[in-house]
Amino acid sequence: MARIVVIGAGMGAMAAAGRLAVAGHRVAVYERSGTYGGAVRRFERDGFRFDTGPGLLPLPAVYRDLFLKTGREPLEDHVDLVQVDPSARHVFADGTEVALPNASRAGVVAALDAALGDGAGQRWGDFLVRAREAWDRTRRPLLEEPLWPNWRVLAGQEPYPAVPHRRLLRTRRAATLAEVGAWELRDPRLAALLESHALAHGLDPRRAPASAAVLPYMEHAFGIWYVRGGMRELARAVHDRCVARKVEFHFGAEVTAVVEKDGRVAGVELADGSVREADHVVAGVDPVRLHALTGHRLDDDTDPRPDPEAARAGRFSVLLALRGAREAGAAHRTVVHAPDRTAELDFLSSAPDAIARPTVTVLRPDDPSLCPDAGHESVVLSAAVPTGGRWARPDTVERFADLLVEAAGAAVPGLRERLLWREVRAPGHSAEETGAAGGAVSAPALAAGGGRFLHPGNTTRLPGLYRVGGWSHPGGGLPHAGMSGALVAGLIVEGPDFRGSQ
Repeated sequence: MARIVVIGAGMGAMAAAGRLAVAGHRVAVYERSGTYGGAVRRFERDGFRFDTGPGLLPLPAVYRDLFLKTGREPLEDHVDLVQVDPSARHVFADGTEVALPNASRAGVVAALDAALGDGAGQRWGDFLVRAREAWDRTRRPLLEEPLWPNWRVLAGQEPYPAVPHRRLLRTRRAATLAEVGAWELRDPRLAALLESHALAHGLDPRRAPASAAVLPYMEHAFGIWYVRGGMRELARAVHDRCVARKVEFHFGAEVTAVVEKDGRVAGVELADGSVREADHVVAGVDPVRLHALTGHRLDDDTDPRPDPEAARAGRFSVLLALRGAREAGAAHRTVVHAPDRTAELDFLSSAPDAIARPTVTVLRPDDPSLCPDAGHESVVLSAAVPTGGRWARPDTVERFADLLVEAAGAAVPGLRERLLWREVRAPGHSAEETGAAGGAVSAPALAAGGGRFLHPGNTTRLPGLYRVGGWSHPGGGLPHAGMSGALVAGLIVEGPDFRGSQ
């Protein structure tokens, strides 16, 4: 039985802790804040409740596997998991609207044809077939296997089978997601639909590789799900499972250093100066913070992946308390697309200091537990934004919040007349809660692009130190964080011969 210290109580960290405890190890989690869940938090006021992190769950099989492997119990015994249908309603810049059925190719094709014109659905359906091929080629190395030292196999050839595009005397294939939209979908509204899946993770489709096509494919193939009571209920269930498996949680316990001895991990030092000895340390923290805890590089000096302190995207949210009940038939999720794509993408890339109206996701769960009574509704607006100092200016924060509320008017009838109050959360709130530099939110790992869209591996150059959660392989998002926990547990339990999750 090994002594294992886990730094942080995010979803990936708890997934690793639960699996390691079931394997017979003594596991203690040290969390700097007062609660678990990482970015999966809840805000409550006047009887209203809001998710302040992820609001929906793709690929629920990851957490179903966690509950089966840590207790042979279905996830549904612990949370009320429901499929969202339609998966999303989209409102495009020209005013066109379409509601897309959940996990139904034929239904999506028919809906797009009806809304955007004959042929639109077929082009999207053909794209999904190619996206599936990219998924089949990358699923295992990107989700189910550790990032091996020869990880460059994921950085070379583009796995998305792009359609040849002839222009003048040259024939090219799409190398970025934006080129896929422009050359293969051939409709700015279909392109906006495609790019919204990258924008939701703070990725600029002009730079994201074509392999980012797996993001809409995952949602299409496996559906999109909601946990009644809010996604915080999923975090609560995972925490409770860990406690049931004898994982020790210490909240308000900040780790200030990783202790080394004889060239390997020996434990951690806490803010009060005490040391907790350990045979293994699992760090579920931002790479900037992890570097500060160790004081030296944890990867190969030739690693071409970007500096973790480079500009990254965060989440900007506006929580709305509304009078009046949610109307019958309202979509759980509406995506209101930006009126000026170029301005939005330039803003996200941090080029200008000015702000631009972004693509806004409006979540309106049909969930009475989120409201004080049946005569009210709680709504969450969110958009990806660049991190940085602009959000320290209250006037900028309020002006940007106004843009989100203005956009949400296309999704919520009579919004301004119904508004009781709003709570604005800029990236700084995430920084305070998760410790991530600037409040950044990590995107899922993607193949190609020279390896720039991969994340650091779960092992490090310091023996006994492992990385888990959204800032490590296989990247951000609830399913990816859960998979990182499975990978780290496998590496510790089975050692370097571990070949990946089954």
